[in-house]
Amino acid sequence: AMEGGPSARIREGDCAVLKRDEVFKAVSVLRRRKIIFEKQWFYLDNAIGHIYGTTFEVTSGGNLQPKQEVEETTTETKEAGTDNRNIVDDGKSQKLTHDDIKALKDKGIKGQEIVQQLIENSTTFRDKTEFAQDKYIKKKKKKYEAVITIVKPSTRILSTMYYAREPGKINHLRYDTLAQMLTLGNIHAGNKMIVMETCAGLVLGAVMERMGGYGSIIQMYPGGGPVRAATSCFGFPKPFFDNLHEFPLSEVQSLLSGTFSTETLPADPEENALVEEESNGLSEEKQSSLQEAEEEPATEASMEISPTEEQDTMDINAEDVEFKENKEKENKENVREKQIKQWERRKKLKETAALLREKNADGLIVASKFHPTPLLLSLLEFVAPSRPFVVYCQYKEPLLECYTKLRERGGVINLKLTETWLRNYQVLPDRSHPKLTMSGGGGYLLSGITVVLEKGKSDSSNSEALKMEEPSSKRCKLQDLPC
Repeated sequence: AMEGGPSARIREGDCAVLKRDEVFKAVSVLRRRKIIFEKQWFYLDNAIGHIYGTTFEVTSGGNLQPKQEVEETTTETKEAGTDNRNIVDDGKSQKLTHDDIKALKDKGIKGQEIVQQLIENSTTFRDKTEFAQDKYIKKKKKKYEAVITIVKPSTRILSTMYYAREPGKINHLRYDTLAQMLTLGNIHAGNKMIVMETCAGLVLGAVMERMGGYGSIIQMYPGGGPVRAATSCFGFPKPFFDNLHEFPLSEVQSLLSGTFSTETLPADPEENALVEEESNGLSEEKQSSLQEAEEEPATEASMEISPTEEQDTMDINAEDVEFKENKEKENKENVREKQIKQWERRKKLKETAALLREKNADGLIVASKFHPTPLLLSLLEFVAPSRPFVVYCQYKEPLLECYTKLRERGGVINLKLTETWLRNYQVLPDRSHPKLTMSGGGGYLLSGITVVLEKGKSDSSNSEALKMEEPSSKRCKLQDLPC
């Protein structure tokens, strides 16, 4: 099967997304690792080798079993009441007690049968309306039928997941807004894109997915190093990263003024980058294992060595000397490794700087927590004329200011400030309606197209700029007047 084909199989070490109803969670597929999702714990061992999109049931011992498609048994013309006004929720309508249900579970009875028993033992079930009955069954199924689907990660799934689970990490960028950005930015294979984002690498991943491994991307990053927690959830093949470059925002001004040099860079940003690496679904385990690692040596150190005989301490001293020598050797190797790493980083940076200096990027995408105006004004310098740019901001005001500044500066046309509105619908027979939990705001987008900025003209001709600002009806009249 193809790498990402419709019948791609789940392999060990993959990034996969667990789905239950509308809840998603990204995990690494590893053997004998306990995973907790939606109050269920299980192991993914049995999922390996199955096709993505398979639905599994959690059986005893946390094993996953592919769910057999069962025909929904329709009860012969269900008895249903006309309305729910006489039903009193006093908690006494269910004859099965908590312990009874636990006993059923312990016997290994399937969730479906437990739900059936609950229905049979409910005194009020037949008086409920048909809709209420459906709702009751749905609720109980969710509680007792442990069903999990494993799907292949994609922009749509991961952006939905992040928006629901940790919207703060992606600056509350809603998935429909992200889709708008990809469209407005005209992102396609073979592009040379500049991406500046502080959305845990989600926007970068979306751009990489669209480009399918063709073309090049330069990621501008603040701080010590680029954060790509979400990018790693996509599970892109290695070649996708060959044309992914990064460049520090702090060096943009020096690059534009021509004073940029790789020698002035901080010695070792790797360590800062690790601290900045945001925790996502995948790195939780890493953090817990780090804590464990830190705890273990402490216990050894706290067991004090009681020098009963001098002989013991002598041995320890000899070991100490040897340990020191080994440490020095290790240090030398480490220094060498660090130098090589630093040299490689500088080489890559030089290449990236050269790419930016060409000033012929095919587009610019900005989605960050920083004020967009200074960012955009400097980064637009690297974009070729007649190319799209898109800026996302969670709030409208910074983009309004940005809009005005760009208008004054010139060099852009077709400026638009938009907000998309998203409404989810429940679609069920006789009860389709907009969902009550509608999202309040998905943020704002400022988009436009670059044009050649004629130097010297933009400053002197403010009158021309004013003429441009006047409504079109007036403008026609101005031009028609004989001078």
